[in-house]
Amino acid sequence: MESVFFFASKIVWALITPGSLLVTLGMAAWLSLIAGWQKMSRFFLSLTALLLLLVGTLPLGEWLIYPLENRFAANAALPMSPAGVIVLGGAVNPALSDTWGQTEIGDAAERLTAFMYLANLYPDSQLVFTGGSGSITEQAYKEADYTRFLFEQLAMGERAIIYESESRNTAENALHSKTLLNPQAGEEWILITSAFHMPRAVGVFCKAGWPVTPYPVDHYSEKDELLRVNYRFSGNLRTLETAIREWVGLLAYRITGRTDRLLPGDQNACGIESDA
Repeated sequence: MESVFFFASKIVWALITPGSLLVTLGMAAWLSLIAGWQKMSRFFLSLTALLLLLVGTLPLGEWLIYPLENRFAANAALPMSPAGVIVLGGAVNPALSDTWGQTEIGDAAERLTAFMYLANLYPDSQLVFTGGSGSITEQAYKEADYTRFLFEQLAMGERAIIYESESRNTAENALHSKTLLNPQAGEEWILITSAFHMPRAVGVFCKAGWPVTPYPVDHYSEKDELLRVNYRFSGNLRTLETAIREWVGLLAYRITGRTDRLLPGDQNACGIESDA
């Protein structure tokens, strides 16, 4: 069942991504023009131009991603002696790493730098990296393998780090890691991932019966300058796609029962009612 969900999620997202929508509208305008449907062609062309203008000049993606990044506080108080620190994959491109023979890090590098910081802060805590491949066609290349290579280069090989390399998505991150570690009741674990991704990550860990302390990093939104106008089309489009993908992921996880809440947050993160 997990494989069906994995493949379906990748196919559906490829069809509904904002970039695909813009291409589809442009194609519709062109085909309408060829067919002689002048009014329809002008409609699609005008709609495409309007969307290009809005995406290029307004931080639409930041407007959507800020509520996600604001669910868990940055630099919040941490446990004194956590049982372990877990970092979710997503920072390393395994296929590109294989091509060039070195670890290629992408936009979410802060996940790894935060992991190294907490590894130094908690020398006695168990360290865990969880991440295989999120690609349909490149399952042979595992992110955990190239992250291990990077950490060994950075002299972290002396620490006993557990690498989980079979997970393909956030739900499997939680399930496979729990199987490997068998966390006990009362233990405190710190979870590192991008701030926009933290609500879904906390949701699946809670669903797995594994409460965690969130340590969000890799923020996208300039929270004090959300009302601004500038032309940065490629960056704005990428942030918009990231935000929409995460909202779609949250909804899909809630509908399919992979989380108990649509949007976990600092208050009552695991859906456990407080006596306060």
